[in-house]
Parts: sequence; C-alpha cells; structure tokens
Amino acid sequence: MGFKALCFGFFCVLFAFHIYIPIPGNIEERWKVMALDAAAKTCTFMAMCFENIGIMSYEELISMIFKLDYTQPLSDEYVTVTDTAFTDIPVRLYLPKRKSETPRRAVIYLHGGAYCFGSCKQTALDFLNRWTANKLDAVVVGVDYRLAPQHLFPAQFEDSITAIKYFLQDKILTKYGVDPTRICISGDSSGGTLAAAVTQQVQNDLEIKHKIKIQALLYPHLQIIDSYLPSHRENEHGIVLTRDIAIKLVSLYLTKDKTFPQAMKRNQHMPLESRHLFKFVNWSTLLPEKYRKGHVYTEPILGRTSYSLPALMDIRASPLLANDSQLQNMPSTYILTCQHDTLRDDGLMYVSRLQNVGVQVAHEHIEDGFHGALSYMRSPLYLNLGLRIRDKYISWLDKNL
Repeated sequence: MGFKALCFGFFCVLFAFHIYIPIPGNIEERWKVMALDAAAKTCTFMAMCFENIGIMSYEELISMIFKLDYTQPLSDEYVTVTDTAFTDIPVRLYLPKRKSETPRRAVIYLHGGAYCFGSCKQTALDFLNRWTANKLDAVVVGVDYRLAPQHLFPAQFEDSITAIKYFLQDKILTKYGVDPTRICISGDSSGGTLAAAVTQQVQNDLEIKHKIKIQALLYPHLQIIDSYLPSHRENEHGIVLTRDIAIKLVSLYLTKDKTFPQAMKRNQHMPLESRHLFKFVNWSTLLPEKYRKGHVYTEPILGRTSYSLPALMDIRASPLLANDSQLQNMPSTYILTCQHDTLRDDGLMYVSRLQNVGVQVAHEHIEDGFHGALSYMRSPLYLNLGLRIRDKYISWLDKNL
C-alpha cells in the first residue's frame, strides 16, 4: 500500500509539473489537450525512471498501459465483430449485418503505436473500424501484427503483407462478400508506414492478382534516414510525441544496439553507401516553401558509425525511398498531416513524391492537429480533433472507394 501511494504521489507531482508546459496557441480544447499531454509525458518520464533504476524497461511499462485499453470483440445491432486469424496473423473482422445485394467494399486497417505498442483492439481503433464498417457498409479488417522490440523489423511488415495476401485470395473475398475492385489499405502513424509499404508491394508484385483501389495514410511515418527535418526541429517537445521518444521507439523497432538512438539524435546513423538515397527525402526540394521557411538544409553526416542494419536502406521501413517507377503504380491516395507533429514532413514529402509521378493525391492538413489524435475519440479521452479527423477520413473513403 505504501509503495502504491508513493508511486501515485510521484505521478501527481510530475503531472503538475508537465501541465504547465506550453502548447501552441491554436489548439482547440486547450486544457483537455494540456492534461492529455501532461499525462502522456508523465507516464513517459516514469517509464524512463523505472528503466534507469532497473525495475522494468520503458517499453514494458508503456505496453502495460496500452493493454489496459484493449476491448473484447463485441457485436452490436449494426456490425458483427469477431477475432480470428489470417494464416496465423490475428485479425479483428467487422461485418455489416444488413443484407447487401452486391459485393461490399473493404478496408484493411493497420494500427499505429510506433511499432512497439497498440492493437486494433484499442478502444479508439475498435470504435473507428466499427464506425467505418457501419457508415460505409464495408467489411473492415484490423490486423494485429507482431510488435517490437520482441520482434524486430521486418516482422511487422511480414505479418501485414501475409494477412493482406490471404485476404486478397478469391475464395476469401467471396467468403466475406467483398468486391475485389474496391479495397482500401489504411493506417495511422507507424500503421501508415506499413500501409504505404504494403501497398507498394501489392501494386508492384505481378503475382498478386487483385490490386488496391485506394490507400489512406493518417499522419504517417515514412522515412528513417533523416532525423532532423523541419518538423523534427519545430516539434522537438511536441504534444504527446517528442523527437527523443520518436527516436527511441524507432530504435527499438530496428535494433537492440543501445548506442543507436544517440547516433540518430545527432543525425549520424546512416552509412556512407546511403548517399544516393537522400534525393528521395531532400526536404529542401520536396517540402512546400511555407514548411521550409526559416530552416537551412544540411545533409546528415554519413559513415560516422558502422551499424550493420540493412533496414536503414530498406523501402519496407522507409516507403519514401521507393523510386519513381515504383511510385507510379500507386493507387489514389489520401494523406493527412498535422501541423504540430514531429512526423509532419514525412507525409508532406510523400505528397510531393506521389504527385510528381502523376498519382492522384488528396492531402488534408490539420493546422491545429497533433500526432495520435485519433486515439482521442472516446470518453474519457475525448477530443473534437479526433472526431474531425475521423469524419474527414470516412468522407474521403466514401467518395473514393
């Protein structure tokens, strides 16, 4: 009892400290966002403390917190919800109950969580996928891929592509009454990375019969080779997600080497042989002028370290590294970016790359948005911002799928 009281008291002190950290002036529901940000940063601080004194690792504590939010597959009057598996990959299926005279649309959703946390079973994402199934009269599949650091890259991609290939089989599409010409792959944050990478694979693989009609990427993470973009600088101490935590989580996804995060913070983690790839993520040419303003481009320092990490140059980890001929085959794409997000510029550069090769792109930029906003759609973590993003996303799907 005494230890629990001490921990609670420590949490309250840290929360009180973090609640006064300034946030941008244009944020809606300011005090709610300040409280959510303070809670997130307090949990992060406590997790780092626990790791430093040897109680448990940072990711173990944060994972425990995430799992408190997992839901059961409860059906309602509109949608039948079941947990099953596609070739041993856990998935949650949402099937509309009303009868349909024609095959339905389908949305495959890959959840965020920085490759280390989360599930399609989280309250907010279960709500989003249930809402999608009902509003669009669509079959929705939430994929639960393996998580880092227990499973390093490319396990997350492999699970995602395996589940999606299984779903794209004629017999499976027929089983669930899906129109093979009306399939979307969506994802938020790290799920956006996986959605972009899997879509590239599906669209460029001649052996895959059915292709993706559209893709939707919500504040996606799309590259790991430049860790000092303008959005990294502007949102170094960003709402919910800071630059240091983003780097820590990406490092846990890629390697067990404890020195890697420090190299990435200095933007000195890439090998000499990666120089030819920087044209694909050169923000001085790919970002619109308003996002470059006040920043000077400096190419990352190469060859300072000798990490043997093929993932650093792999398009499955950094979809922005795909060449133009690979990008030309991409379907119509929806990209949502948030102004106060350390990952903002990844999405902005992907918009430019896709548009430059003739892909139809719908870009939505949320001026008062921040990373992870879709996590805040249900009580008690309710924000109008999360519902606005949901409605924009669903509206685009409905018009284009």
